[in-house]
Amino acid sequence: MKKVLLTLLLVMLFQNNSPANHHFPISRDSKAAVEQGKILYNQNCASCHQVNLSGAKGWNMKLDEDGQRLAPPLNGTAHTWHHPDSMLHNVIKYGYTKTIKDYKGKMLGFGDKLTDQNIDHILAYIKSTWNDEIYQRQMQISTPN
Repeated sequence: MKKVLLTLLLVMLFQNNSPANHHFPISRDSKAAVEQGKILYNQNCASCHQVNLSGAKGWNMKLDEDGQRLAPPLNGTAHTWHHPDSMLHNVIKYGYTKTIKDYKGKMLGFGDKLTDQNIDHILAYIKSTWNDEIYQRQMQISTPN
């Protein structure tokens, strides 16, 4: 009986600590995560989305020379915060072209370069630039029911 209870307890313990259960929503509360996210953002995202997260100039008014969408702002002035963390995470990991059929854009995935935790840190950094109202609304969108 004790072995059964111990086994059941261990299963529950590992199940509750799995990344799938505690992955979303991603907060901006950890200074370490935000700092690491900023470094990773600058290394992987800033070349398109800009160091200040402002996106490509004219991102919402024109396409690039290949007819593709330009990188949008991630600083809370565009639509990024309208999406749940699960979608944002998948876009960074797999890219828009693999996430949304017929998407016209060059956002490729970074899943071969970044871990899930790296991606979460980038999202924590991005969220750290948003005002409180936008942040709280996006956290509600990202919280599983």
